[in-house]
Amino acid sequence: MPEDALIVVDMQRDFMPGGALPVPDGDKIIPRVNEYIRKFKERGALIVATRDWHPEDHISFMDQGGPWPKHCVQNTPGAEFVVELPEDAVIISKAADPDKEAYSGFEGTNLAEILKEKGVKRVYVCGVATEYCVKATALDAVRHGFETYLLRDAVRGINPEDEENALRELEQAGVKVLS
Repeated sequence: MPEDALIVVDMQRDFMPGGALPVPDGDKIIPRVNEYIRKFKERGALIVATRDWHPEDHISFMDQGGPWPKHCVQNTPGAEFVVELPEDAVIISKAADPDKEAYSGFEGTNLAEILKEKGVKRVYVCGVATEYCVKATALDAVRHGFETYLLRDAVRGINPEDEENALRELEQAGVKVLS
């Protein structure tokens, strides 16, 4: 059983430059994330990919009174992954309930149960955006008792200052930030 899991957070078309809700330079980490996916897979680690999987009328969308433009709508090109995931990757769809927001890959999903069933003890987190879904996922991983690492060279934030604040918050919560 793998004791390690790589959690790839929201590496989806709508979060890349040109997408509906782009993370600046989000595309620049794609090669790095793909490299980590390959390396972790070779070591026998579990590969997990989280995705926003919103219905058309999701509460987070501006036209529903939320803060965000429409993005990562189920079964649209914007919701597609932009990284090379192995066929046996575990796909975690979050924020699929129209009335519930979810930033963390653990929120409203069975991610914690899957990791525990597979014997995972350590999780390594990468993806976008550092100060939103990456931070929420890493904090929840710690809360669920996993030794948690953030792969600093494979995350991207929206705003540099907010990203630095998020990194400090993660370290204070016990997440080990690897450079």
